[in-house]
Amino acid sequence: MLIRLLRSYLRPYRKPLALLMMLQLAQTIATLYLPTLNANIIDKGVILDNTHYILTTGGVMLAITVAQIGCAIGAVYYGARTAMALGRDLRHALFSHVQKFSDREVNHFGTASLITRTTNDVQQVQMLAIMTFTLLLSAPIMCIGGIILALNQDVRLSALLVVAVPLLGVLVTLIIVRMRPLFREMQVRLDGINQVLREQITGVRVIRAFVRDPEERERFGRASTDLFDVSLGAGKLMALMFPSVMLVLNLSTTAVVWFGGHLIADHSMQIGSLTAFITYIAQILTSVMMATFMFMLVPRAEVSSERIMEVIDAEPDLAAPADAVPAMPDPGLLEFRHVEFRYPGAEQPVLHDISFTARPGQTTAIIGGTGSGKTTLVNLIPRLVDVTAGSLLVGGVEVRELEPAVLSASIGLVPQKPYLFSGTVASNLRYGNQQATDAELWQALDIAQARDFVEHMPDGLHAPIAQGGTNVSGGQRQRLAIARALVHRPQIYLFDDSFSALDYATDARLRAALATEVADATMIIVAQRVSTIRHADQILVLDAGRIVAVGTHAELMDSSETYREIVLSQLTEQEAAA
Repeated sequence: MLIRLLRSYLRPYRKPLALLMMLQLAQTIATLYLPTLNANIIDKGVILDNTHYILTTGGVMLAITVAQIGCAIGAVYYGARTAMALGRDLRHALFSHVQKFSDREVNHFGTASLITRTTNDVQQVQMLAIMTFTLLLSAPIMCIGGIILALNQDVRLSALLVVAVPLLGVLVTLIIVRMRPLFREMQVRLDGINQVLREQITGVRVIRAFVRDPEERERFGRASTDLFDVSLGAGKLMALMFPSVMLVLNLSTTAVVWFGGHLIADHSMQIGSLTAFITYIAQILTSVMMATFMFMLVPRAEVSSERIMEVIDAEPDLAAPADAVPAMPDPGLLEFRHVEFRYPGAEQPVLHDISFTARPGQTTAIIGGTGSGKTTLVNLIPRLVDVTAGSLLVGGVEVRELEPAVLSASIGLVPQKPYLFSGTVASNLRYGNQQATDAELWQALDIAQARDFVEHMPDGLHAPIAQGGTNVSGGQRQRLAIARALVHRPQIYLFDDSFSALDYATDARLRAALATEVADATMIIVAQRVSTIRHADQILVLDAGRIVAVGTHAELMDSSETYREIVLSQLTEQEAAA
């Protein structure tokens, strides 16, 4: 999976990678050539007292060293640049793909896991890439070139490599085989600690209200300890690797000095050749050690690449068809035809045989008890989830056949829990229409009954908004979310219990403004409050996922016992009839 990921996402960077390999090759050849020149200086210059040869060869070594440094700088530059580009592309691919997910896919992976995969897992692959480009590419060249040049110095001493290199390979392999499952478990437990931390930060008010601080600290401690235990196991194996490599390296160097000393004493080998051979064997084993360091990163990067590709390979349930319809013949028209929706694995559908039509210029209200399926019905329209039976038509086209961008442009959704992004009031209002003027923003704020508190903010439209809108009240957040939908100027407005945080007077003024300012749009209002929906053109009464009654307020008071019960639980008989 790691090879597949790198092959796919490094393809656009073939030219920088080719240049990088050339630079690494030149740098490594220069590094390998220097010990031979050093041996010649000792044997032909120092021993023979040839100062001219020492100076000449030293000058060549200096020039090669300068070239080596230049190649190393270039290799690091292109390697780091390509690795950073790889990380950027992976994060972009993950983010773009997750945006296509339905709630089912998001819940399947989990929010905490998706965050970890987009950040930590990408970082592991990126780290492997940069270390490969800067270290690993030169390691095989160094190892093979070192063996050739070591043989050139003395074939008999080179027999030590037959023992040292395989021994090192076996030690590294044994350690890596045991490290891989530990790294996978580390990523899983990192997901767990992110999930616990996210829940505790999000639910801090509930935790304090129920005095659960000690229990939550203990819960976080358990998650942290679980991660610590696995990390400690992996760390022990990593700590074992370097001493093993250094042991083989030092034993090999000792053996070379021992046997090389005897060869020099027998006059069958020169001092310079032994010095060069020691350098070459150090370079060979150092290259193996660099590869060993890389192999420490490979298991974790491999696990991370599997987790990344698992997300990228996941087929979204809500994918657009290849021949998606690019336009709507009847903008604003909304039709449900015997729609059913069932959550994956559920025994019973949430919605049963839902059929109704909402037209431009009309307000359709949906009311029902808790758990009757109101929000689920609304979520079907912008295709946050797909119908499991029947047909849903938006603008005269089956919603699954529409181009997603066309569908999104036609709908303005104000969810039950409005969310504001960090930025300013203006940046939040322009979220669906970047070209909106300040005058259009103020007009939307007027309709949403939000102008007064925005004007009292120190910077007006440019007043800062914290992440999630936590620096404004619930009612202000709800009105800003409504204004954001109005700036979008869609053909269909979906208000999912969006007036619940407003007082009755503000609610009435807002609905009156909507009736005059967006009279040509189709409006769907989900509400628990009867006063919010009593003047709608048609009211759908939902009960256990079924439409049990349809009509105006007056008609339903006479014909629907379910609707009458809901109304009389909030209003008196006289208020309901007024």
